[in-house]
Amino acid sequence: MKKREEIYDLYWYFANERQNIFWKKLNGEQSPWTKDKILQEYKFCNSYRVNDRVSQYLLNNVIYNGHHYSKEDTLFRIILFKLFNKESTWELLLANFKDITLKSFNLKDYSRVLENAISNNIKIYNDAYISCANKVFGYDRKHDNHLALLDKMFIKDKIQNKLLACKTMEEAFNIIKNYPLIGNFMAYQLVTDINYSEVVNWREEEFTVAGPGSIRGIKKCFIDKENMSNEDIIKYMYEHQEEEFKRLNLDFKKIGNRKLQLIDCQNIFCELDKYCREAKPNLKSNRKKIKKHYKPKSEKIEYFYPPKWHIDL
Repeated sequence: MKKREEIYDLYWYFANERQNIFWKKLNGEQSPWTKDKILQEYKFCNSYRVNDRVSQYLLNNVIYNGHHYSKEDTLFRIILFKLFNKESTWELLLANFKDITLKSFNLKDYSRVLENAISNNIKIYNDAYISCANKVFGYDRKHDNHLALLDKMFIKDKIQNKLLACKTMEEAFNIIKNYPLIGNFMAYQLVTDINYSEVVNWREEEFTVAGPGSIRGIKKCFIDKENMSNEDIIKYMYEHQEEEFKRLNLDFKKIGNRKLQLIDCQNIFCELDKYCREAKPNLKSNRKKIKKHYKPKSEKIEYFYPPKWHIDL
């Protein structure tokens, strides 16, 4: 493979600087948390996916909220939340149904609540990534097709039993991706979130999928991949991170003893693509601008990690 050295080094710089911002915010330091004008102005995801706001909400409110749920209900709750990927939508459903379980799930009742929200100009989807929206189940409304998908998955097909029997993340990914409205990127996000829970314990370092943004970042970072796939490139970054941080004299401060995982290395390529739109605008890309400017949130995040990771901040 042939690297574009300047952008390759920028990948590690970005990962380190974004992580430094995380630590400074966590420690209560005042902004700006970086001298980097691009990172000051625009919104970028954390170097660790798990530290992003929606992932933390998933952990604290959907998976580990102090109540004991069956393995089947846990899977249902995770996939339902991630199809909309929006905290306020989860809160809306909770307010109307008291709890979210397979037993309480009713397609028509859930649809009524969501339709009422839409009629009041309330957004029910997170626009961080665009979920598939065709009418495969025959409904005009996007949310009705997603509710029908849940019904097919959990009520008709009993996908929960199949997922619980999976020995690897890739095996679960192949089951999920075969459903309509779920592409490869979404399926990878879902198996990653499922693996945050205690109901499975798949090895993270064995499997990854390059999303569209990640592929754009890889193209900027490498002039020629030769015979390597995008997933091979992500695994290369995962395997060489410690030596590259050392080479560039970057003191990367991990969360606990957890180094960047494949999902994180994949995400950083996506964020690198965004960063380069401002830092290296001459690089060819079908995206020219960074859409979102950084706006500080008033709500403080109480960071929580899957107990099986043994992380103590």
